[in-house]
Amino acid sequence: MAVARKIKTLLTVNILVFVGIILFSVYCRIQDRSEELIQIGRFSDQRLRARNGKVSNLVDRQSILQRLERLEDVVYNQLNGLAKPMGLVEGPGGLGQGGAAATLGGDSRDAEGKYEEYGYNAQLSDRISLDRSIPDYRPKKCRQLTYPEDLPQISVVFIFVNEALSVILRSVHSVVNHTPAHLLKEIILVDDNSDSVELKFNLDQYVNKRYPGLVKIVRNSKREGLIRARIHGWNAATAPVVGFFDAHVEFNTGWAEPILTRMKEDHTRIILPAIDNIKYNTFEVQQYANAAHGYNWGLWCMYIIPPQEWLDKGDETAPIRTPAMIGCSFVVDREYFGDIGLLDPGMEVYGGENIELGMRVWQCGGSMEVLPCARVAHIERTKKPYNNDIDYYAKRNALRAAEVWMDEYKSHVYMAWNIPMNNPGVDFGDVSERLALRKRLQCRSFRWYLEHVYPEMRIYNNTITYGEVRNSKASGYCLDQGSEDDDKAILYPCHGMSSQLARYSTEGLLQLGPLGSTTFLPDTKCLIDDGRGRTPSLKKCEAVSRISQRLWDFTQNGPIISRDTGRCLEVEMSKDANFGLRLVVQRCSGQKWMIRNWIKHPRH
Repeated sequence: MAVARKIKTLLTVNILVFVGIILFSVYCRIQDRSEELIQIGRFSDQRLRARNGKVSNLVDRQSILQRLERLEDVVYNQLNGLAKPMGLVEGPGGLGQGGAAATLGGDSRDAEGKYEEYGYNAQLSDRISLDRSIPDYRPKKCRQLTYPEDLPQISVVFIFVNEALSVILRSVHSVVNHTPAHLLKEIILVDDNSDSVELKFNLDQYVNKRYPGLVKIVRNSKREGLIRARIHGWNAATAPVVGFFDAHVEFNTGWAEPILTRMKEDHTRIILPAIDNIKYNTFEVQQYANAAHGYNWGLWCMYIIPPQEWLDKGDETAPIRTPAMIGCSFVVDREYFGDIGLLDPGMEVYGGENIELGMRVWQCGGSMEVLPCARVAHIERTKKPYNNDIDYYAKRNALRAAEVWMDEYKSHVYMAWNIPMNNPGVDFGDVSERLALRKRLQCRSFRWYLEHVYPEMRIYNNTITYGEVRNSKASGYCLDQGSEDDDKAILYPCHGMSSQLARYSTEGLLQLGPLGSTTFLPDTKCLIDDGRGRTPSLKKCEAVSRISQRLWDFTQNGPIISRDTGRCLEVEMSKDANFGLRLVVQRCSGQKWMIRNWIKHPRH
């Protein structure tokens, strides 16, 4: 018995020593990461305490439990490394921390190929933590605002096609890290039939283990394009509010609460976070100025100055009325979005749908606004996905929007693209269902929209004819604005681009070059005969001292005659001129001109 007891004691001691060695090893590993874990713990604790006075006891208890579970997940993954086998980085610190610019030094052999593939430095992205912080660029007053306790939940939808895995996962981590757990119902990743293998198994495995039950993946069996992919995301969403985002974004602190508050007040609002920039080459996060989102007559989106009434308020936290949206991020009430017709499923790929939605929402009784207190940083890629012919789809979608929503102003879109209204050479599809939608919703006119929402647009309803201008003695050559620096019109081989867009008005102006669509842009210049030489010039119309110098008489298949000098715009042969052709004003010799497209001028 004594011998047996001694053997048992020795075995027990050996087991305890072995366990002690294991515990000491684990302790050492934990010590190496203690600083990171303390930061994570402090971050979680601050988030919990900050919300302690804002939610009910029940919601607060659930939120605390959820946050603790996520903290446990972070600790687990720091020690066990879901990201590490894929060559990615989790946790605080490291390259690009705080939104700082990052570089790889000499270790960038594959960077060029990845630039070409993704339109950004994907190799650098792989080395930047999925949990990095970015600067808080909100106006200071935003940090003092409080929000209701009972805000609706949101489903966040990311659309991607052949995106870098690290960029997608950073978008996911960012929205989880910066959205209160009780408000974020789900994340939906819509894969628009990507070719990349790592976006199949690796992505599935990671999100299922890292965020079980929170992230859904929807995979399109064929490539649908961004527009219809977003509709698939809307179909999969179950929260009362849905946010649509590109899958190459990072969210700022407190982005969700101001949006959900505005949505709760009025569900017919479409809310746009303010956009900051992530540089495609260094992943530095740069602040963009507060802006509204506008567009030109070609329906290409652009940032514009906020309305004067917003500027006069002097409150940087106030919502900014916006005529349309850039398109990389927007948030809607799920039911309302369905009621007003989602995005137009008859549009292809992307381009124009963001402008069409702005027109439709405003004309049909809703509104659209940018919130400076809700900020999202976005990578402006150097290469767009899908294909290289995005101009065709943007043109097609623009014509489709014009035919449904723009009434007599649709001619401006055809003018901007320099194509005829009859037989434009673009099949924009059947719009009968969208016209029926407009009738059912009892929407206002486009004239109302211009007067009340986008008064900065220049109106060209005085146009008689537009397009390419050809001379009977110069076959294959068109009037062209030439170099913008020397302000001289020239003849150039016809190509149909905007530099050869001429517009002849009821007043007798002959303007040449792209439409100056808004008051934020210079207007198209006027062709001038100042009487001092034989070379016609291009000048700002309002800068011409004698009005008659900018006026011309023109009839189709006839001369173009200056009302001021009586001279004609003509072509002469010259060895010194480009292509052997020179544009001159001289005594009329009977040369004839044609302008390609005619508009039936609307009555006033």
